Amino acid sequence: MSEAALFVGWGQTVRGREKRALDVFNDAVTYYGARVADGSIESFEPVLLNPHGGDMQGFFLIKGPAQGLATMRASEEFQRLHVRAGMIVEDLGIIEAWVDDGVLTQLGHFSDAAGEFG
Repeated sequence: MSEAALFVGWGQTVRGREKRALDVFNDAVTYYGARVADGSIESFEPVLLNPHGGDMQGFFLIKGPAQGLATMRASEEFQRLHVRAGMIVEDLGIIEAWVDDGVLTQLGHFSDAAGEFG
């Protein structure tokens, strides 16, 4: 089971770059699929949001071991993919997160710290 995740979120596509946006989205799906195949990550899930009045249009939730995600994030291929993505969508963001077993670990740390102040 995963412990960590990357949340890769994006906003509106830059006007006039819609076709390129589809290409880069497909490149990202291919890239993350290859990382699942080579064992760097456990899974990824693309999510497209319905219009809701906010800035976020969609995100990938990429799960895996913290070290595998850190290694992937530091890779040149990951960096190049997300530089390209940043040129075709507004508000690209990559956020580290805890999931599954990692949530329990973090809650344990919180509980320990809360005991110091409670």
